[in-house]
Amino acid sequence: MPLFDKKPFSLLEPPKDLDSKEKVFQIRFTKEIFRDYEEYLKRLNLYRQRVWTCNISGKSNLTFEEALVSEHKAMEKAQNLPTELMAQVLRMTQYSPLGLYELVDKIYASLLEEVFEGIELHANKDGNVAPCKILKILDSGGTKMCEVGWIRKGKAITNTSVIKAADLFYRRAPVSRNTLKFFIRDATSQSNPWVIHENLAKKFGITIEPPDSVMKGRKRQENETVEDGRKKLKTDEEHAYVLIKYPIDDLLVRPNADDPSLFKRPLLATDFRVPRCSVGDLLMVWDFCSSFGRALNLSPFPLTDLENAICHKESNVLLVEIHAALFHLLMKDEGDYFTVPQNKKQKLKVSSVTWAEYLCDFLEMTKNEELSTNIATVRRGYYGLIDTNIKLKILRELVEEAIETSAIREILSDRVDQKQVLNATKRENTRKDKKEQNLNTEIAMKNEENQTDAVQGGHEGVDELVRRKEENDKSNISRGRTEVKRHMVQHLETEIEKLSIRSSPLGKDRQYSRYWFFKREGRLFVETADSREWGYYSTKEELDALMDSLNVKGIRERALKRQLEKFYSKISVLVLGGLQGVWFVESNHPR
Repeated sequence: MPLFDKKPFSLLEPPKDLDSKEKVFQIRFTKEIFRDYEEYLKRLNLYRQRVWTCNISGKSNLTFEEALVSEHKAMEKAQNLPTELMAQVLRMTQYSPLGLYELVDKIYASLLEEVFEGIELHANKDGNVAPCKILKILDSGGTKMCEVGWIRKGKAITNTSVIKAADLFYRRAPVSRNTLKFFIRDATSQSNPWVIHENLAKKFGITIEPPDSVMKGRKRQENETVEDGRKKLKTDEEHAYVLIKYPIDDLLVRPNADDPSLFKRPLLATDFRVPRCSVGDLLMVWDFCSSFGRALNLSPFPLTDLENAICHKESNVLLVEIHAALFHLLMKDEGDYFTVPQNKKQKLKVSSVTWAEYLCDFLEMTKNEELSTNIATVRRGYYGLIDTNIKLKILRELVEEAIETSAIREILSDRVDQKQVLNATKRENTRKDKKEQNLNTEIAMKNEENQTDAVQGGHEGVDELVRRKEENDKSNISRGRTEVKRHMVQHLETEIEKLSIRSSPLGKDRQYSRYWFFKREGRLFVETADSREWGYYSTKEELDALMDSLNVKGIRERALKRQLEKFYSKISVLVLGGLQGVWFVESNHPR
């Protein structure tokens, strides 16, 4: 049922003693019945206002009917969760105190690490990667083993093998974060903590008894109130006041007269050429091409070039090169996509002429109706006329396939290894630097003592002063070596940064907006929870105002401010240098 002003809403009960011949007025989509025409119009007008929120997806600013449609679509997406994963997802959801996005991230990571009976994965067979299905999970002396069936075309299982669970891997994540989000909302009756519906708990054998920690938390909440920065504990006999220990959850922070004044958060610019709901896809595609340009044989290009190319109504060189590079990578990998053109006996060479045919093959393979309906348009040579958001969705799908190729995975693995070596070298240099600093401090203190003794000792102290000068010279040489090592540490930090491919935000603000920093860009982007709205900051003044608007009494904003301070010099250089760099903020307002 849609939420009214983000709160539960109940439909009206039918009028009592309703006569079958009585003239009444009924609202089509709620089936509510009214005797009075004015009451009927009043209710209908309420449903037409954009004050409704989809209870599952969290989309807001909808009419009641739009919210109903949104809930229906979201429930369909929730059904995309494989049955084999439902028990694990529900078990991790039950009585979890995490917010929706933190819970989704935790479950998503768990599903990628664990194996489940009935799930399809990939493994090496006779030197090649082949799809398989887990038939049974075995425990062999502490090592998790799996009996798998090897899958042929048509999903038929040919033969079975027993292999280590650690040797199995996903070519594509078993479920998307969006599907998890919809499933959790649809499967729960409350969210603080999350409680799944009783019928689902019984079906999957999940306890409905809350754990002790939840019971204690509920009891504590009943006995605690927050007032002017203090917790007032109510007991039958006395009132005790306990000072709040900051930071606390940002949404619990209340303004206090003693707090320093915070700046007003600057307004966001929204002058994108692509639809705002597609900015996330634009960034994902651009960042992938920028990070793996060498593997794709693509020259670097700014974000604005990709944005302009996507909006162009004719095929252009940049988009052709990006598509051709991605198809070449997929063909070289000889994965699932490789078999499609091979079965059609197409030439395996991708070029600026043949790329459109490969795109049609890919769209057929995705089995995504929203994308595949454009095959005829592409074949007729009118790719440029496809809606901008669909072009970006197609590229996003291609990038997700490309990320799973062995070439990209090897690059990622190499970068992780290199970063580990550089980090180890940095730690060792830092340790030696600290040791030398301590030694220099000890020498300095000892010299001061000796100098005092020399002055007091008269002529006998002259030789001591000469010796002290020699020690000072040695100390200066040591300090020089320390300075050189500091330049070396800075160099290592730069090299480590070059190897970084950021896949997590710098932090979040009070309303769960997520902030991203891309080393090749220098603005700051903001994304709403439903990914439908984006904005950005682009000046140093806006960055300063943003930092001054963060309340460090909140856990999220304190951590975010620390990260912004850490990267401040790099951001400032990008912004002041006039580079078209971008800071990104992704809003995830809690529902």
